[in-house]
Amino acid sequence: MHVELCMVGVCPVRILRTGRLPMASLRELMEPNRAIFIHGPELEEYSYPRECPFNTSRAPQARKMLASMGLLSGTGRSELAPAPANRQELLTFHDEAYLDALEKAPQGYLDTDGLFMGLGTADTPIFLGMYEHAALVAGATLTGAKLLLAGETDIAFNPSGGLHHAHAAHASGFCYINDVVIACEHLAAAGKRVFFLDIDAHHSDGVQDAFYDRRDVFTLSFHESGKTLFPGTGFENEIGERDGTGFSANVPMPAGVYDDAYLRAFRAIAPPLIGAFDPDIIVMEVGMDCLAGDPLTHMSLTNNAYAEAVRLVRDIGKPLLVTGGGGYHIENSARGYALVWLVLCGEDDHSADMGLGLGGVMMETSDWAGGLRDRQLVTTEAQQAEVGPAVDATVEKVRKNVFEYHGL
Repeated sequence: MHVELCMVGVCPVRILRTGRLPMASLRELMEPNRAIFIHGPELEEYSYPRECPFNTSRAPQARKMLASMGLLSGTGRSELAPAPANRQELLTFHDEAYLDALEKAPQGYLDTDGLFMGLGTADTPIFLGMYEHAALVAGATLTGAKLLLAGETDIAFNPSGGLHHAHAAHASGFCYINDVVIACEHLAAAGKRVFFLDIDAHHSDGVQDAFYDRRDVFTLSFHESGKTLFPGTGFENEIGERDGTGFSANVPMPAGVYDDAYLRAFRAIAPPLIGAFDPDIIVMEVGMDCLAGDPLTHMSLTNNAYAEAVRLVRDIGKPLLVTGGGGYHIENSARGYALVWLVLCGEDDHSADMGLGLGGVMMETSDWAGGLRDRQLVTTEAQQAEVGPAVDATVEKVRKNVFEYHGL
């Protein structure tokens, strides 16, 4: 077999479709990815009100696990503290009046306009440092985008990021500043084709709306159906408009979806669309609220499904910017982020969990003593009979609605 490889910008998905080289073989020939974990002590100085389900300790806990195992350094791995996004960078997406209201609200200046901007609700409470924290999170994701553009890394991971519900002039769903949109805008302004892939349990409504009439940024969201979960959007018929028609896609999942059914849909939708769009850079949100036992959602995944989804995207071979997102069982979310980092660094095998029992000791939790990976969950025949056909029907709708725009 004659093989021609271009190691910069190579797309294994396209090679697979032409039958020229198996993806596994390509990974063996590629150099190990350079990966940067973006986090700093400043991100640990702020917290949402105690009664709010959004807990900023997830990323620090994940970092603590990884550091204790010696997995943040070594060949191809490094850690970097971010700088906050400045006002001009925030204005690439957000309205100035909204940013002013966000900055002043914690000082007691909240007028009617601020209330209409969504500030001061149970989902978007006002607290000291909320503007500074949101700007720092945005800066962390933007730092990753800049590193990728400069060619200083292949993969950047900001577990504190993924605030995908924020709109240009409206806070929503624990999100005040949309770091993902700002990073995608920065990449697009540099002339890059961007594929945004979201596997948070909630639909990425803020990101979709930002790029709904554009085709330089493709948005694809896998999430629990809006019929059962906030924000009530993200159905199969939401495919973009005007110039962006066919460049938004949504895969709403039924409550109770389990690993095998989820990954069947993921493999059927994500790699083909990424391959057809052929992006310069992939941006991926990996909110951990799809995990079984999350108190705010109704899905039944283990972090093994996350690991496989991330591996599939990593193996495409494009520069990759990854953020966190939701996740309201704190220990499970932190462990999931730690596992994602290992997969991003190329460690797919269960041996990366450092052996049975070690994970439980490192996490200081007794939830699961089997390392970073979750135990496999048993699915009942009734669950399979209800969920499986619903997932397959959704896949067919997405194919019918979107694939034809990309020659698939």
